[in-house]
Amino acid sequence: MAKGNCSHHLSTCILMNSTTATMSMRSSFFPPIPTNFTRSSRPISSLSKFSTSSSTPPSIIQARIGFLGLGIMGSPMAHNLLKAGYDVTVWNRTKSKCEPLISLGAKYESTPEEVAASCDVTFAMLADPESAVDVACGNHGAANGMSQGKGYVDVSTVDGDTSNLISARIKATGALFLEAPVSGSKKPAEDGQLIFLTAGDRSLYDTVSPHLDILGKSRFFLGDVGNGAAMKLVVNMIMGSMMASFSEGLLLGEKVGLDPSVLVEVVSQGAISAPMFSMKGPSMVQSNYPTAFPLKHQQKDLRLALGLAESVSQPTPIAAAANELYKLAKSSGLGDHDFSAVIEALKVKLQHQT
Repeated sequence: MAKGNCSHHLSTCILMNSTTATMSMRSSFFPPIPTNFTRSSRPISSLSKFSTSSSTPPSIIQARIGFLGLGIMGSPMAHNLLKAGYDVTVWNRTKSKCEPLISLGAKYESTPEEVAASCDVTFAMLADPESAVDVACGNHGAANGMSQGKGYVDVSTVDGDTSNLISARIKATGALFLEAPVSGSKKPAEDGQLIFLTAGDRSLYDTVSPHLDILGKSRFFLGDVGNGAAMKLVVNMIMGSMMASFSEGLLLGEKVGLDPSVLVEVVSQGAISAPMFSMKGPSMVQSNYPTAFPLKHQQKDLRLALGLAESVSQPTPIAAAANELYKLAKSSGLGDHDFSAVIEALKVKLQHQT
């Protein structure tokens, strides 16, 4: 399924939705986030992380789980479901990425449609809105394998327009839909410490909560489709802006003769301490950027967040400036590096000044 066909798939999805659903998407992609949202955190247990409680309903344990997209996030998430004892069927555009999971007991299907048809609940973790629509709505897309009694959980980071579009297509089949973008990167995905920002069908949320508790440390139900997407974009807008500012501080400190390693330590002990600074700072000082969250994805999220802000006439000058810096870093060939490599774009700017 080539990404180049995404525009065709978008049109196909729209035509297949009812007039009411289409008008709803046009007028209310981002409904107000309710003040009475539901928050759940996984309880501390003496049981092993991947053991299953005897009180867990057999229907949950026996559920057939599909997982579409095995990149830097999807692969460890699917792996954790396998380790928990679930029946998992996987798909990825590049089949070789499925092989490690197949060797651990995962099943494989050659299209998203076949995965969805063979599973009770299908998760999707795709890189961008175009891929998310293509995999859900395209030729041999997951929607073609959905039917009443099934569920589709999209954990990709997309905009509200895309999430509503996919939701309408999935629900037209009689299946249920839940958007569930995650806060967290590679290590939290590996450790089952993600934060799920969900919205959509509450009954599907209740059904998949045991799965989310395997994959994450907490989950929030935010109401209507679009609210999960909005929350994730706001969070990542803040994160991207913070990293750009942190990078400026490291370079300014170094230029005036301060030891950047000491600066990282000082920041980690003060009011502005953040795990991100403590984890990323030492490697940034060494000009080393092991990828946990690709820079190209951070720039994509900033772009989508700016679009969200524009839709409600909200000025975001700091995020807009940060986005330009990430765009420069991406154009310099740093897209696949960790997003902390944005500091290299600032170094380029400094070199051009001298």
